[in-house]
Amino acid sequence: MSPFVIIIFGATGDLVQHKILPALFSLFRANQLGEKFYIIGFARREFSKVEFRRMLTEEWQIGNADKAAWKAFVKNIYYQQGFFEEISGYEQLINKLNSFDQEIGACITRLFYLATPPDFYLSIIKHLKKTKLSQGCGQGSEKWTKLAIEKPFGKNLATAREIDLKLSEVFEERQIYRVDHYLAKETVQNMIAFRFANGIFEPVWNKKYIDHVQITFAEKKGIGNRGKFFDGVGMLRDVAQNHLLQLLATITMEQPLSFTKESVRDARTNAIKSIRCIKPFEVSQFVVRGQYNGYLAEKHVARNSKTETFVAMKLFMEANRFEGVPFYLRAGKSLMADMVDIKIVFIQTCHLLFKEYGCPEIGNVLTIRIQPDEGIGLRVIAKKPSIAISKEGKPGLGLATVNMDFSYMKEFKERRIEAYEKLLLDILAGDQMLFNRSDELETSWQFISGILDGWEKDHKPLPEYDLGNWGPKEAFGLIERDGRKWL
Repeated sequence: MSPFVIIIFGATGDLVQHKILPALFSLFRANQLGEKFYIIGFARREFSKVEFRRMLTEEWQIGNADKAAWKAFVKNIYYQQGFFEEISGYEQLINKLNSFDQEIGACITRLFYLATPPDFYLSIIKHLKKTKLSQGCGQGSEKWTKLAIEKPFGKNLATAREIDLKLSEVFEERQIYRVDHYLAKETVQNMIAFRFANGIFEPVWNKKYIDHVQITFAEKKGIGNRGKFFDGVGMLRDVAQNHLLQLLATITMEQPLSFTKESVRDARTNAIKSIRCIKPFEVSQFVVRGQYNGYLAEKHVARNSKTETFVAMKLFMEANRFEGVPFYLRAGKSLMADMVDIKIVFIQTCHLLFKEYGCPEIGNVLTIRIQPDEGIGLRVIAKKPSIAISKEGKPGLGLATVNMDFSYMKEFKERRIEAYEKLLLDILAGDQMLFNRSDELETSWQFISGILDGWEKDHKPLPEYDLGNWGPKEAFGLIERDGRKWL
C-alpha cells in the first residue's frame, strides 16, 4: 500500500477509542497498512504527541493483546490540538502534513475522517476548504484526497442537504465516503450472494410466498456517556435512518447489473426509493416511539426531553415484488438482548394432508443474524417422533418446527475482518461500494422527514418501558393488530 496520512477529527471520542483505532491497529498487525503511514488525532484537549500516545496506551489499553506490536504502531500516531470551529488548529495541521510529504518526498494520500458529532461537520468542511487542506500539497494531489464522514448525516432532510451541498463544493463524489459500518458486516454483504447465487431462494423472494418481514436492532445498554450526542437525535435518526433502512434495502433490492460499486449502489438506492412514504397524519398509525424509564436522569439529558430511545414502524414497498407485504422494523436501547437480525416469515401453507394433525402457527422463517453471532438460520416444519397411539391403534402424527443453522464463526475458522477494518481498507483502496451515495442518503431522509414532521405535531407524552424488556406495549400492538407477533 502507498504511504498515506489519516487525520481523525474527534480523536478523543468513543468512536475512535472503540472502533477506528482498534481497526487500524488490527490492520497493522496483519501487515495491511503498508510500510509508511501516519495517523493524526485532532481534538480540543491539550495533548502533546507523547501525552496523546500515553493516553491511548494507558487509558484506552488498545494494545493489550500484543504490546510489542502496539509499541511499533503507536510510533505512527501524532496529535494536533484545535477547536473544530477555529482556524488556528487547521493552520498548524498544514505544517505537520507538509513535513510528512517532505519525509516521503512526494504528496501522499490524505484521508480526513470526521468522527465528531454532526454539529461540527460544516465547520470542519469550511476550514478544510479555507486552508486548502482539502487540495493536498499541490501538483494535482487533490485527486488523492478523501473524506470519510460518520452517520448520522444531518438531523433532517434540510441539514442533510446542507451538508451534502458543502461537501460537493469541496470534494467530488468519488472522494466522499459516507460511513454506515453495518454495510460492511459480513452477513449483510453475504445477502447478495445468498439471494442471487442460490437458485432456491430468489424464486420465493416475493409477495406470493412472503407473509411479512421483521428487522430488529436491539441493545441491552442505555445511552451511557453519550447523552450530549444522543439527546435531541434519538433512535429514528441515529439508527433507523441509516442502519435499519440499509438492512431493508439489502433484502429488498433487485439484482444489480454487475458486482460493481455503482450497480450495487444503484440497486440499494432504488430499493429505498420504493419505500412508501408515511405522511405526517399517518405517523400515529404506522410508527411507535418510546423512552426507557430512567432516561431523563441520564447525564447530559434534558429533564423534559422527548427524545425517543425506541422506535418501531410498519412499512410497505411500492415495488411490485413486495406489493402488500408489511415490513416491521424496531430499534431500541435498554432492551432484553443485544441482537440485530432480519426475519423473513413465509406464508404458512400447511398442506391439507396435515390439517387434522395441527400445523405450527408459524411455519418457515429465514433468519439473517447480523450480531452477535453472524449467520443464517432456516426454520422448517418436521414430523415429531411417533410416541402417542391413536384410538385406532396407530402411531400419532405431530408436526413441529426445527432450525437449520449456519454460523460464520463455526463454518469459516479463519480470522474474519471486522466491519471497520473492511471500511478503512476500502477507503484507502478507493472502493465506494459499501458507502452511501448522495442520492441514496437524500432518499432515506425524505422518508424519515415525514415521520419527524408527524412527531412535531404530536404533543402526547412518550410511552415508557422498563429496562430489560422489548419496548413499550404500543410496539406489540403495532404488529399484533395485524394478527402477527414479534419473533
